Amino acid sequence: MDKQPIQVIGGGLAGTEAAWQIAQAGVPAILHEMRPKRFSPAHHTEHLAELVCSNSFGAMASDRAAGLLHEELRQLGSIIISKADEHAVPAGGALAVDRGQFGQDLTETLSSHPLIEFRRGEVPALPEGIVVLATGPLTSPDLAEDLQRLTGMEYLSFFDAASPIIVGESINRDIAFMASRYDKGEASYLNCPMNKEQYLRFWEELRKAEQTELKDFDRETAKFFEACLPIEEQAQRGEDTMRYGPLKPVGLSDSRTGERPYAVVQLRQEDKAGQLWNMVGFQTNLRWGEQKRVFQLIPGLEAAEFVRLGVMHRNTFINAPQLMYPTLQFKQRPTLFAAGQLIGTEGYTAAAAGGLLAGRNAARLALGQEPLTAPPTTMMGALFEFISSASPKHFQPMPPNFGILPELGAKIKNKQERYGRYRDRSLADLANWKDAVLKMGVGV
Repeated sequence: MDKQPIQVIGGGLAGTEAAWQIAQAGVPAILHEMRPKRFSPAHHTEHLAELVCSNSFGAMASDRAAGLLHEELRQLGSIIISKADEHAVPAGGALAVDRGQFGQDLTETLSSHPLIEFRRGEVPALPEGIVVLATGPLTSPDLAEDLQRLTGMEYLSFFDAASPIIVGESINRDIAFMASRYDKGEASYLNCPMNKEQYLRFWEELRKAEQTELKDFDRETAKFFEACLPIEEQAQRGEDTMRYGPLKPVGLSDSRTGERPYAVVQLRQEDKAGQLWNMVGFQTNLRWGEQKRVFQLIPGLEAAEFVRLGVMHRNTFINAPQLMYPTLQFKQRPTLFAAGQLIGTEGYTAAAAGGLLAGRNAARLALGQEPLTAPPTTMMGALFEFISSASPKHFQPMPPNFGILPELGAKIKNKQERYGRYRDRSLADLANWKDAVLKMGVGV
């Protein structure tokens, strides 16, 4: 039995999950993370699993795509979802975390595991042996070049962005009001209401605001991932685009007046103490001075103090349909696994799911067992089936969604009922897979 350590490259969500799963299977792992010796353009701390874009993992309800994937990962013993649950902060129907406590806890937990060796420093080339590559969309140039040599393929690229974070005490609570859309769950979002005149002024100034130059990329050909579309790009698409997107007022009313605003900017709690608030849907590439000028036009944010302004960075991902099996192994090198945004899955929970499957399969390979393919009726299985079988010519990053699941036997028009049936089938098939397959190999 080969007990050589499995190398895990990258200490993000996928790499953290993979290292944990390998060690829990009784196989030693070496987890490589280049921070703090070298930082990417998007990272700010040296903690494992740093959440760089938002502190939200998406909807909690299991009849929502993200929530179903959360539940699948809970059933399979995900360390990422376990710690997310432990460090959750109020966010209505979403699973959001205190990102500082979340990252620190994961760093301490993995550092203290007897089978995980934690190495700080950049890995310039793919090591020999069994490897899990989880370097994310900001893979260092040397390692990216080595991976390109292995695959013989160019990367695909798009731009991603992060929202500003505001000091809670600087928000005018005489204007901003607490509420959740349609009064669902605890009132956990701060809402900055706009009338039509305020909205149109904000929209006009946002359209005119100066943007940061996109380095190493031609703006005319730049591709943005639609789920993280910069707010200024939305403004350019039309007067009402933001009102039907992140600024939509539907389901929100100010209890003090009983009226629904013309538009509303939502702020989501960033930490457990409520000292920091994230501007929901405000990913941006505006110059920092312009961000302050334009965002302080929002009612309630006139004196906003920003602890972090929005940033944009280039993301890269491989053409997974040409390169990978649904086991998350490379076709050209079966001892090399990969997970996270690098393989074209989108979102925090999808990264954790990839780390879990890649880690388990790497451990199984080290133990002389066959790697596993997750049932395609589960959200996890459907996601990895998609990224390994989609059209290579048109491949783009894919988040968890019900559209990639195999159809149900009967047509169900009611969307909520249909999603509930997808959930029930997924969790039933997951239970059978877990009991019949996983317990025969790597322990659950």
